[in-house]
Amino acid sequence: MKQIEGIEDITLFVDEFYNKVRMDDFIGPIFNEAIDDWSHHLEKLYAFWNAALFGVPGFRGNPFAKHAPLPIGPDHFDRWLKLFFETIDAHFEGVVAADAKNRAELMAFMFLNRLSQMNGDPGKVIV
Repeated sequence: MKQIEGIEDITLFVDEFYNKVRMDDFIGPIFNEAIDDWSHHLEKLYAFWNAALFGVPGFRGNPFAKHAPLPIGPDHFDRWLKLFFETIDAHFEGVVAADAKNRAELMAFMFLNRLSQMNGDPGKVIV
C-alpha cells in the first residue's frame, strides 16, 4: 500500500475504477450508453482528480451538467461509491486516499441533492 502521490497514481485508480464501472451490471450500461469516447472521458477524469487532490490546474467542465440527464438515483451512487472505495482501498492508504474517498462522497451527496431539486425534469439543468 502506498500514498496517492501524483498523476501516475491518479491514472492507475481512475483506469481501474472505470474498468469496474464499465463492467458493472447495474451502473455499467448507463455509463457505456452515455460515453462514446472513453479515452477522452478518462483524460478529463485524470485532470479532474489531479485538480481536486493536488490543486493542479487543467480541468474544465461541469460534471453535474453531464450527469443530470442520466437515469440515476441513490442506488446508482451507492454502487459508484462502493466501486470507488474498493479501488482506492486496493492500492492506496494515507491522507490523500482518505481525501479522495471523502471528495467522492461529497460529490455523490451534492449530485443527489441537486438531482432531487430538478423534480424529475432532466432538461432542467441547475448550474
